[in-house]
Amino acid sequence: MIVANLAAHRGFDAHSSVPYDEGSTIKVMRIAYLECFSGVSGDMFLGALLDAGVPVRLLEETVAALNVGARLEISRVERSGISATKVDVYVGGEKELPREVYWEQKGHNHARDNAQPHSHDHEHVQLCEHNYSQESKEPSPPTAPTHQHEHGRRLKEISEMIRKAKIAESAKQTALAIFETLGAAEAKIHNTDIEKIHFHEVGAVDAMVDIVCAAVGSQALGVDEFICSSLNVGGGTVKCAHGTFPVPAPATIELLKGAPVYSSGIQLELVTPTGAAIVKTLCKRFSSFPEMKIEKTGYGAGSRDLPGHANVVRLTTGEAQSEFAGKTSDQTITVLEANIDDLNPQVFGYVMDRLLEEGALDAFGIPVQMKKNRPGMLLSVLCSPEDAGKLTNLILLETTTLGVRRREEQREILARKLITVSTRWGNVRLKVASMNGTITNYAPEYDDCRRIAVEHHVPLKNVMQEALQAYMKVRAKAG
Repeated sequence: MIVANLAAHRGFDAHSSVPYDEGSTIKVMRIAYLECFSGVSGDMFLGALLDAGVPVRLLEETVAALNVGARLEISRVERSGISATKVDVYVGGEKELPREVYWEQKGHNHARDNAQPHSHDHEHVQLCEHNYSQESKEPSPPTAPTHQHEHGRRLKEISEMIRKAKIAESAKQTALAIFETLGAAEAKIHNTDIEKIHFHEVGAVDAMVDIVCAAVGSQALGVDEFICSSLNVGGGTVKCAHGTFPVPAPATIELLKGAPVYSSGIQLELVTPTGAAIVKTLCKRFSSFPEMKIEKTGYGAGSRDLPGHANVVRLTTGEAQSEFAGKTSDQTITVLEANIDDLNPQVFGYVMDRLLEEGALDAFGIPVQMKKNRPGMLLSVLCSPEDAGKLTNLILLETTTLGVRRREEQREILARKLITVSTRWGNVRLKVASMNGTITNYAPEYDDCRRIAVEHHVPLKNVMQEALQAYMKVRAKAG
């Protein structure tokens, strides 16, 4: 079957053992398209997953596995005439509130407490899903909560709780990646280490529920790739623990770097940091509605019913086109270059591996003759513009170069997919490229073939040849 590039990172096993079958067929890749015309939050995403077919029981069992005293309440609501699934998280019997509602109540309670003797019988209002703060010795703002529920959990503690939960390991890894993305954005804003970030006690529970359920539910959806639309971020201002900020909030705008965004003029926060972190982790590309055979559509409701505006997120699943009707496309990439003449060749190879692990689209070295007739290497790296900064830092840290050149270029790329074929030793992925509906190139993935050759003690060339033969038989059968 066709397997997206994200498969290895999303828990979809492209190497499961299946009997060798010369009659195998290529199954079209299943995709999910997330439309954020009213933004996205953690609970909206969960509602869309449930509406698109993820079993309610699965998410309820996931929440129970976290053992954090939370539960879900699922209901059907209407948002501007559209029926949608609403997911509410309850912690300690109390329902989560939108951030602006929570802080309005906190401000009211603070004014009341200043006029009356303080009582510990305060109203237990749940923090919103994304309310977190930096560990700081500075005094809190007057409206900041100070009661015992505000003591935060660090990322390390949250990670340990997720790892102990009885859920699929692949879902754990996705959940941890989302949380780390969220924490990294906040750490950058506050110019501190990610381990010093505190997720507020109750807010951390909300975030864990939303994030872990999103990881489990997205895997249960059974798609090979998530694609996202442009995101409507809203407008106006939003109150949070550190004061009042313009929309998008600082963490949200940090998370949305590289994503297409806009504002329709609605004066509300439509994209929350948790929603942005989910999108950033699950969706690796943004586009208009993709060519697909639609199977199911789900709507997840936001907390507010906005007049004349459907406050929902829509999730559509289906099959991508069976063959590659896609035309070649232009893509903006960043090219990083550095001349290196005094680096151990073994280290050079290590740097190449690290660059690819960190998201480089390609990395290669070319022998060059440098000044003073010294032999050297030209290190070239192709990457997406949003990854250029971190890859530049990696080159400066890991090599002996004193500078890295950077430029943006346009490249025209063929439509490409990964498919999986069966061999007598196991599954092998092939990269298949096409132009205007005609397949032009196909080749087995080296890593798959190498793994099989080592595990089964067979020549590598035999594995590659059989993978190609299996693919040609499948194509012949498909006509």
